[in-house]
Amino acid sequence: MPQKSLQFYIDILGMKLLRKSENVEYKYTLAFVGYTSEDENAVIELTYNWGVEKYELGTAFGHIAIGVDDVYETVERIRKSGGKIAREAAPVLGGTTVIAFVEDPDNYKIELIQDDQATQGLGK
Repeated sequence: MPQKSLQFYIDILGMKLLRKSENVEYKYTLAFVGYTSEDENAVIELTYNWGVEKYELGTAFGHIAIGVDDVYETVERIRKSGGKIAREAAPVLGGTTVIAFVEDPDNYKIELIQDDQATQGLGK
């Protein structure tokens, strides 16, 4: 498992490494990261196929979204930790919900959305 990916999700986004396993026979490593246990919230599964040095970003996947208490503060914390900001914190175009985008070391986008505004995009 490339250390840069684990460091991003743990050190920069503040998630915890919940579990990690290696499959020697099929040559892959799995790491599960999240803010709390899988019993309480969704988690992210990071997969590393041994010997693969580079992955191509797919077109069938857009991004994941993480709700945070304060998008502006979270962006500043991520910036100070060395994270890449892809879109500064601001209201979504045509709306009022505050969002931002960051990128992990493999250039996958992660949307940060203001927790108390998250359901506005769902029409609730």
